[in-house]
Amino acid sequence: MLLLVLHRAEMTRRVAVVGGGSSGLACIKCCLDEGLQPVCFESSDDIGGLWRFKENPEADRASIYHSVIINTSKEMMCFSDFPIPAHYPNYMHNSLIMDYFRSYADHFQLSEHIRFNTTVLAVKQRSDFSRSGQWDVETQNRDGQLEKHIFDAVMICIGHHCHPHLPLQDFPGIDSFTGKFFHSRDYKTPEQWRNKRVVVVGIGNSGGDIAVELSRVTKQLYLSTRRGAWILNRVGDSGLPLDMQLPRLFTYVQNLVPSSLISSLVEKQVNQRFDHALYNLKPKHRLFSQHPTVNDELPNRILSGTVQVKPDVRRFLGSRVEFDDGSVAEDVDLVVFATGYRFSFPFLASHVVSVSENKAALYKYVFPPELERPTLAVVGLVQPLGAVMPIAEMQARWATRVFKGCIKLPSLASMLQDVRCKQEAMARRYVTSQRHTIQVDYVPYMDELAELVGARPSPLRLLLTDPRLGLNLMLGPCTPYQYRLRGPGKWPGARQAILTQWERVARPMQTRPCEDPKPGRSLMGPLVLAAVCVAAYVNRNKLAAFLQDPTALSDHVKAAGFF
Repeated sequence: MLLLVLHRAEMTRRVAVVGGGSSGLACIKCCLDEGLQPVCFESSDDIGGLWRFKENPEADRASIYHSVIINTSKEMMCFSDFPIPAHYPNYMHNSLIMDYFRSYADHFQLSEHIRFNTTVLAVKQRSDFSRSGQWDVETQNRDGQLEKHIFDAVMICIGHHCHPHLPLQDFPGIDSFTGKFFHSRDYKTPEQWRNKRVVVVGIGNSGGDIAVELSRVTKQLYLSTRRGAWILNRVGDSGLPLDMQLPRLFTYVQNLVPSSLISSLVEKQVNQRFDHALYNLKPKHRLFSQHPTVNDELPNRILSGTVQVKPDVRRFLGSRVEFDDGSVAEDVDLVVFATGYRFSFPFLASHVVSVSENKAALYKYVFPPELERPTLAVVGLVQPLGAVMPIAEMQARWATRVFKGCIKLPSLASMLQDVRCKQEAMARRYVTSQRHTIQVDYVPYMDELAELVGARPSPLRLLLTDPRLGLNLMLGPCTPYQYRLRGPGKWPGARQAILTQWERVARPMQTRPCEDPKPGRSLMGPLVLAAVCVAAYVNRNKLAAFLQDPTALSDHVKAAGFF
């Protein structure tokens, strides 16, 4: 018996997980679900990655400002078998996101598999890689002690917000600027910039948020944008989260209707909130050709004059900033460059995963296609129109089953063809930007991976076997629980989580007793009915003609002066 136990232990595949953020936690959990042995190396002293606020940014680590609130709602961003508590707000502050991650780690006992304060220095193929698929992993702990490990597979979960992109060469005269400038990752709080003049360069989510926050205390805030942007609101119709109002059915419609028509319809709706041309924000590109900016307050700040929208910066002249339209901002104290990030894998040989111009050729954005053995996966390296957490989890579910041999990858030619097709589709759809190299659409991409795992939901089948659930899938939001209804990793609580998701949306807003006002008895209904009856009686001899032309009755009703 002892020999049998030892033999089984030796057969357990060991998986190195690089990074203990949201993607790393999902990878640890998926490894455990599949009977693999994960060892996670986290260079800091805590989990959370991007979402862990620290006053002083650390080199080569993601960093956020104190006020960050996520722009995807809790039902859309949660892990698929661990709903966020009902009393949590729909859009959570970074501290609450950290609380959720801790609950997730505690519930599934993930922390015991993490080695904190341990940096991965090198990940190299072993000499017998073509046969074993194994990797040599070299690490260094806080005390400088080096250690070497052998792993059967590696999952890289370091995200794409580690290395700030600061293209100072594109801003002539920056060396002469007498104020202060830094990348948005170094921004934390607004207090020290009270009554100052500030320029924010870039109108992505960080640029918009920082501009709004600073504009409450600055003397004047200038928001510089090269192309403009479409601005979406977190709050949708009836005050519900916007991302909960996009049903799965919308994805099917997108596949049938020309994209230009879809863009026109959505742009019209977005402009009903505020006219983007009037606010000097309207871009030349269509709404779905750029990652949209989510910001509830920016129009109010522009309307109040505390934010002025400006074109691209032409040059710096001492304390002056000149824009492409010739206008000048005088006595500028601070410039915040919200110019995005670049990603890299410094511990990997370039032939394993090659990164050029913020692009990496990965099959389904996960596997390097040219590896002889599919034992290395990159998880979370996507920029979705939606939340990254469920996507990273689905990538991890797929990758761990590939490691086990339950799923086989296609031929090299097929994988390279898939990579090319995705790159070409991205180039056709999006404006050229380093931001649009890892873009994915949430539902199609989740369905694509779920199909490979065997967990893709089937709304049409459910309409026949479980109509209530099927209607929720088809006409409701595509929440992550849908991908736990069937297949490997099926979760018994998935159906109930779907049927109660709107209760969890409403719960945090029910903070005081509020009875719906009883509507007064309206006379409109009886009056309309009476008008129709009178018109019908007056025109009783023309009933046959009315049946041929129903508009005749309405015309006579109007002519009689009832409306």
